[in-house]
Amino acid sequence: MRSLIAHDNGVSAILNLLELDRPGLEDYFSELGEKSFRASQVIQWIHQKGVTDFQQMSNLSQALRDHLQHNTVIHVPEVVYDATSSDGTRKWLLQLDDGNRIETVYIPEDDRGTLCVSSQVGCALDCSFCSTGRRGFNRNLRTAEIISQVWLATRLIDEEKKPGRKVTNVVLMGMGEPLLNFDNVVRAVRIMMDDFAYGLSKRRVTVSTAGVVPAIDRLGDVLDMRLAVSLHASDDELRNSLVPINRKYPLQQLMAACRRFIDKQSARSRITFEYVLLDGVNDSDQHAQQLIKLVKGIPTLMNLIPFNPFAGSGYKTSPIKRVERFNKILADAGITTVVRRTRGDDIDAACGQLVGKIEDKSRRHRRFEEPRIGMQI
Repeated sequence: MRSLIAHDNGVSAILNLLELDRPGLEDYFSELGEKSFRASQVIQWIHQKGVTDFQQMSNLSQALRDHLQHNTVIHVPEVVYDATSSDGTRKWLLQLDDGNRIETVYIPEDDRGTLCVSSQVGCALDCSFCSTGRRGFNRNLRTAEIISQVWLATRLIDEEKKPGRKVTNVVLMGMGEPLLNFDNVVRAVRIMMDDFAYGLSKRRVTVSTAGVVPAIDRLGDVLDMRLAVSLHASDDELRNSLVPINRKYPLQQLMAACRRFIDKQSARSRITFEYVLLDGVNDSDQHAQQLIKLVKGIPTLMNLIPFNPFAGSGYKTSPIKRVERFNKILADAGITTVVRRTRGDDIDAACGQLVGKIEDKSRRHRRFEEPRIGMQI
């Protein structure tokens, strides 16, 4: 687990301790002949206290501090842009060591503070209504680059010294498809949930997926936490056009995987289904009725998301009365629903707007110059 860190005299390979969860740190200290409890001590210093100077880790021996100082680092990306929306949402643009950039968003509510974390530079899934997908895919984020977003946000929010502003929930719903970066995401989630790190409960960490069925099964085997599925359509024909991965893992397979995931989780678990409402595309009464049948038998929270426009999308936001009607049909059928308020759209921090100013290596955006489904021409 070597992480490339840039230095003035070039680039050298050195271990970034943010790459390691507690078992990984225990193995590292075991190789040094140290007791395994050193891992818990170091995790507390890094993640709970925010300490990056090994010499300040006073419960470690001087010899161990010196070893860590010369052989490891605690390295986070550079914050190159920091903006706060009129509604209190805050977005950071982070520059990685290789020059790539990712975005992280903090969304404050009355009873929580949710951090939306990226898992990849760009995204390969090409969902037609998402600006991130339009920009192409560069690479997976390392564990350190994922957990660094939590580390940085926690410190920067604390510096505000505003009552009630803190990170209480984390959702991996930023740039990228988390389950296509499985090992790094799982390791980062374990750090988030570690009592010696951020101590987030299983109900406060959510991994989102567009429907990578084999990875949903793997996730259920290794973690007890919340799963969100980006659904957006109730039949295969429409979903094939909105979420192209559906062509590989159609709805019947996806729903079966969701049921298997629930069976592996603890009591009172449920799936959050995310559904972006697109005017004249997927927001009719018929679509709502199909959706009810699709999720039948699955403990469900339906997250209805008014579409957040971006240049060249070809889609429009469903009118508020149509959103309300769609929501009522689901609620009357006994489905728990939430209509997500658009947050941070004045700083391009709303759902589906994250792009991170990454280089578009695929030229994918050129394929969207023709009118999209539902576009008025």
